[in-house]
Amino acid sequence: MKKNSSYLIFGFVITFLLMSIFFLALSTKEDPVKSEKATTENTESEATKDVATKESDTEKTTASDAGQIFEKKGCVSCHSISKLNVKGGATGPDLSTAYKTVDGKHGKPVDEFLKKPSSAVMSGVIKDNPLTDKERKDIVNALKEASEK
Repeated sequence: MKKNSSYLIFGFVITFLLMSIFFLALSTKEDPVKSEKATTENTESEATKDVATKESDTEKTTASDAGQIFEKKGCVSCHSISKLNVKGGATGPDLSTAYKTVDGKHGKPVDEFLKKPSSAVMSGVIKDNPLTDKERKDIVNALKEASEK
């Protein structure tokens, strides 16, 4: 009987520890933007909060507007565009300077490169996920914007 209750107590302890770890992991996945906003709201006056919120919303809109096409076409699975605040994968290079560097690296402007890539990886990507003229134009414009920052 004593041995069985030791196993029971051990089982409860293990279950408690696992549940604690699980809930700790969930609580640490909090959105940093929300955390920062909550901290800001707790420490700033109402007037300062309004200004900070408007500035934050403007930055988010700029990043998401410029980055929308990269997200839509899946570019962010491999590429980031740090100058546009677009976070993505690290497999491919950061595209912040691509507007200016693609020509020198691939022998054609970025618009032409996106029509017919000269790299094996990008040839496969574009073949599997072709760009419309509008999408290509949007990407080129966003890359131009990034290169000017």
